[in-house]
Amino acid sequence: MDDDLRERIEREVEKHALLNAVKHESDADVGAIMGPLMGDNPDFRQHGDEIPGIAGGVVGRVNDLGYDEKRERLEELAPEELAEIEAEEEEDEHDLPDLPNADDYDEIRMRCAPNPNGPWHVGHARMPAVIGTYRERYDGWFCVRFDDTDPETKRPDLEAYDAILEDLEYLGFEPDDVYKASDRLETYYDHARELIDLGGAYTCSCSGEEFSELKNSGEACPHREKDVETVREEFAAMIDGEYESGEMVLRVKTDIEHKNPALRDWVAFRMIDTPHPREEASEYRCWPMLDFQSGIDDHLLGITHIIRGIDLQDSAKRQQFVYDYFDWEYPEVVHWGHVQLDDYDVKMSTSTISELIERGELDGWDDPRAPTLKSLRRRGIRGEAIVEAMVGLGTSTSDVDLAMSSIYAANRDLIDEETDRRFFVRDGNQVPLAGDPPAEANPPLHPNHEERGVREIPVGDSVMLESEDLPEPAAEDTRLWLKGLGGFELEDGALRYATDDLDVVREEGVDVVHWVPADGRVPLRMRTIDGDVTGHAEPGVADLEPDELVQFERVGFARIDRHESDEEDDAETVAYYTHP
Repeated sequence: MDDDLRERIEREVEKHALLNAVKHESDADVGAIMGPLMGDNPDFRQHGDEIPGIAGGVVGRVNDLGYDEKRERLEELAPEELAEIEAEEEEDEHDLPDLPNADDYDEIRMRCAPNPNGPWHVGHARMPAVIGTYRERYDGWFCVRFDDTDPETKRPDLEAYDAILEDLEYLGFEPDDVYKASDRLETYYDHARELIDLGGAYTCSCSGEEFSELKNSGEACPHREKDVETVREEFAAMIDGEYESGEMVLRVKTDIEHKNPALRDWVAFRMIDTPHPREEASEYRCWPMLDFQSGIDDHLLGITHIIRGIDLQDSAKRQQFVYDYFDWEYPEVVHWGHVQLDDYDVKMSTSTISELIERGELDGWDDPRAPTLKSLRRRGIRGEAIVEAMVGLGTSTSDVDLAMSSIYAANRDLIDEETDRRFFVRDGNQVPLAGDPPAEANPPLHPNHEERGVREIPVGDSVMLESEDLPEPAAEDTRLWLKGLGGFELEDGALRYATDDLDVVREEGVDVVHWVPADGRVPLRMRTIDGDVTGHAEPGVADLEPDELVQFERVGFARIDRHESDEEDDAETVAYYTHP
């Protein structure tokens, strides 16, 4: 073996050793690199007996380097291979798969297209969570486009436009642009006229039943072969409002014998007599169907990738006919399944929630029993926790179950360290104290942060305990440790102070319970998914600011909503239960 060959072998061994070490973030292994080394350099095989000896020394020198030094050296020897490793590492960090053909586009452009018929329920958060995450990954662009061209069956709610943008902000995203489809009717009309001129659309006065029979039998509508001029005139009459609802539609000419009847000559525009609730759009009577409106907008806004439900696969196929007429390229499409939510008795449906509010069965969109983003926000759940849980669902075409526990776990990670502790006793029993206990209890504000100090809780003559925490008088062991105060034993209906030695808890298993003083306790109503829970909190809770989070020990996290008084001036604090 000459010196040049030996030098080349050492260089290749070093490269493969570095690749092995960096990829696995560990020391390189001679045995692991021999296969790739020989595969890349088949001329080395005739020296197979000598190479392991050479490789051993090189691998040893590589393993003496620190991890950062290995990466730096690999960048010198094989920058392309290092880039591949880094790309794999980046992909492994993401819950979401790469967007299809993302490298083919100068800019990734996506849209969130809500129907503004009410504030968002929890399931609606999936779309902005995913497209917002993709925007950040690809340094892309996304807009909110309100698809509000159905003023009758999916009638827009004027307050929902701002409510949805507020929900989006709560999730942590700001759109690059906001559009209302109801502002763009003239644009849709222009493209409809152009489609008519291309021979791609015709006006039809068949009843729905008549056309359905023709469509299902694969027969052409008798209006299909109208001349372009007649179609233009009748469409102009539609725009001028000369037809009543159901009297005339504009259809896209597709394939009347298409194997999927749903794609046969579908409706692009129809007449609606009900005025749009937005004053700016209230005079229009000729309205585009969603597939036409959305298809035109996606092209004009330069949308590169669309994410939509698997149940909307026909939408892309319908729109493709329009794109073919205009010679446009259709965006990439990712279809996903529906999100199903546990924990709630109320159906995750905007119309259902709206009806329950109207009937007075829910207090509003932020009622804790409602599966809405406004409800989660009022409960003190961070928007980023919802985003994390939604992104974790991925983009599977199967229906997916979202456990609220995953949102709670993500939120707990965000708030636990910063949230102080307090006591809250749910409708408990008042028990007198005996035996000269301390006059004041000083439990820590947070067990992991001594620097925050302690709470100062005056003890008084009696305390409130939850019913299940009070020992039965005939129990074998009637001892309790009142958290932050000391050890007590139940005697003759009273808790007698016994000790301040925690060994009774550590070594003898005495139960630790929370409590509040009977004097100075704060009446508190906690609103939960299952209804209101009443009880009493420690005195300091009355001084907490609205919107402040607390963890009621052994109960769970809660957000202080307000302090209020009734006619007798008895103060009550209202809190919203966050999660365990």
